[in-house]
Amino acid sequence: MPMTDEDRFRGRMHGEQNEPGQRDSLWWRLLFMLLIAVMINLAQTILAVVTVVQFIIMAVSKGQPNERLADFGTDLGIWIAKAARFQTAASEVKPWPWTELD
Repeated sequence: MPMTDEDRFRGRMHGEQNEPGQRDSLWWRLLFMLLIAVMINLAQTILAVVTVVQFIIMAVSKGQPNERLADFGTDLGIWIAKAARFQTAASEVKPWPWTELD
C-alpha cells in the first residue's frame, strides 16, 4: 500500500531523530533559541509570500495549485514545527542548519 501524505508527514515529524549525546549548556541553548526565533520570523514572512503567490497561481490556473510551492510549504511547515519543538524544550534536536533537512 503506498504511503499517503499524512504518513510521510508523521514520519518526518515523529520518526527517528538522533538526539544529541550531550546537552548544550543553558547559555548555549539561549543563544540557539534566539537565533531560531529570528529564523522562525523569517520563515513566517516567507510563508506569507508563498501563500500569496500560490493564490495568484491558483486564480490564474483555474484552481490548480503549483505542486512545487505546495511541497515547499509542507517542508517549511515541518521545519517550523521542529524549531518550535526545540524552542519549547520538547526536543533537544536543533532544526536545520544544525541537522539534516529531511
